[in-house]
This record gives sequence, C-alpha cells and structure tokens, in this order.
Amino acid sequence: MTPVTSVVIVDDETLVRYGFELILGAAADIDVLATTNDVDAVRVIAEHQPDVVLLDVRMPRVNGLDVLRELQDMPSPPVVAMLTTFDAEEYIGRAMELGAAGFLLKDTDPEALAEYVRVLARGGVVLAPGVDRSRLFAARRPVETPSISEREHAVLRLLADGASNPEIGQRIGVSTGTVKEDVRALLAAFGVPTRVQLALRAAEAGLLDG
Repeated sequence: MTPVTSVVIVDDETLVRYGFELILGAAADIDVLATTNDVDAVRVIAEHQPDVVLLDVRMPRVNGLDVLRELQDMPSPPVVAMLTTFDAEEYIGRAMELGAAGFLLKDTDPEALAEYVRVLARGGVVLAPGVDRSRLFAARRPVETPSISEREHAVLRLLADGASNPEIGQRIGVSTGTVKEDVRALLAAFGVPTRVQLALRAAEAGLLDG
C-alpha cells in the first residue's frame, strides 16, 4: 500500500490555496488536510500535524519566515517548502537557514507539483525550475570542515542537489539504510539538525565546488 503524505497549504490568497488544494487533492497518495491564511497558520498546522507544509514566504499580516521559525520550534516540525514568486527570491537563503526544505513557484507546473511534495516527504530538497539555485549557496562564511569519507562526500553532493535517500542509494550503489546512516553521521559531524542546513554548511566549506 502506497503511503499517504499529508499536507497543509498556507497562503493569504484564496485562489492560490484553492488551486494547490485542487491539484494535490487529485493525487491518490496525497491528503490535503487543510488550507489556511497567514494569521491562523501556526495554529492550523499544530492542530493537523501534516507531513509537509507549503508556506507562502511573503504575506501581508504575518511574515512567512516568522511562521517558519515558529514551526521549527515544534517538537516534531513538518517539512516546509516556501511558496514564492520570481520577485521574492531574495528570501531563499534566509528561509533555508531557518530550515525550509525547498522553494516552489506559485505557477509551478501542476503535473510536477505532486511529485515535488513526494520528494519533500522523502527528505529531498526541492527548488522548482526557474528559482535561482545559486542564491541557496551564495553566502559563504568560514566554517570548520570535518573529516568525511569519499562516500559521505558523494552523499553530501547528491543531498545538496535535492536527491532523496533512495535516490542517493541508487546513484552510488548502496542501500537506503546505509544512506540514512551516512546522513545521520554528516549531520552530527557538521553539528546541524536538518538536511538543508547540512547542505548550506557543506557549501560554506567549499565541499560542493566543482
């Protein structure tokens, strides 16, 4: 039986919420638990405890980044992808630092939207086509580079490219369980709690160059 991914959609525009709910609701393996505006976002998400949240990054009354920050303080925070437009890409770096797992444009191809949600639920990092990927790793800061193996380095590069654990395992010829152990070891080595922050630290250490 295919596992079902639960989703909550947060956007101040009713039309956007309705459109995303309609598209995702057509997928047999995705359950849209609720849609909500900016003011009620944290309450609704805490009530429904979804696997994935699609969260507008720029809303008039409550900043999406503030909502993201509150969600990361939950005991079991959901995976969050920010919804954006081309003119809001300056938020990418900050949102990733706060733990967002991706950015989706509001005019994302409907046929791709459900697959992006599946990737997020599997632990992947998603940046929709058209989003400037260079912004994610643009801000370099000095960071101490831990000693990692050649395989861990390969895992790190694929993780930063948005691959899920099963996809990484298939690419480098190891089991998904082995990839999970490698990711766990990398998180500990870099001292970060999320895959996105791990990718950021790796970029700052120059491990994704070339």
